[in-house]
Amino acid sequence: MRQPVIFCDFDGTVTEKDNIIAIMKEFGSDGWDEIKEAVLDRSISIREGVGKMFSLLPVSKKEEIIQFAVQNARIRPGFQEFLDFAREEGIPVYIVSGGIDFFLEPIIEPFGPITGIYCNGSDFTGETIKIEWPNSCDDQCSNDCGCCKPSIMRRIDQRDAYKIVIGDSVTDLEAAKQADFVLARDYLKDKCEEWAIAHRPFETFYDCIEALKTETGVRG
Repeated sequence: MRQPVIFCDFDGTVTEKDNIIAIMKEFGSDGWDEIKEAVLDRSISIREGVGKMFSLLPVSKKEEIIQFAVQNARIRPGFQEFLDFAREEGIPVYIVSGGIDFFLEPIIEPFGPITGIYCNGSDFTGETIKIEWPNSCDDQCSNDCGCCKPSIMRRIDQRDAYKIVIGDSVTDLEAAKQADFVLARDYLKDKCEEWAIAHRPFETFYDCIEALKTETGVRG
């Protein structure tokens, strides 16, 4: 068996709900919902949409947004046990997220170990929140992803790696195409079925542990 490497989404995967949507519902001004729909129907890129949504939020709300995100984020059951299992089996776990550093990092800080975290950045020097893109698309991707998951996978890929993607949404589609195996829920599960991508559905990270035992042959 090749060395398993896990690339795990954050919003709607590690957390039960999408934190960006929750933040926008709480703090966003008129127009954010139309931007969200444009991203989902792929009429604008993820990068453009996320940038536009956060530009609706004043920087003065930073601490309030962080407090809201930490208090309202519900971690999917079994996440710490999943990380413990991966550590015991020597499987690297990378969090690859279209979320933003200023709220993602405080939410995930109590959990570990995590091999690496890749997400979008933030700039609070202006009047409204500006999103930064340290993980933009490489020359093999033209989707203007923002945080480009397949580009990250290529950057840290090992030749003998058995790439496992865990996710739920539109931001995970391109990563799923590049994976050897996918653990999927919601929108991503539907797309894996449509495109005949090898996958298993999951609801909790306990499901993911069992799937890893089956797919990788680890003893557990």
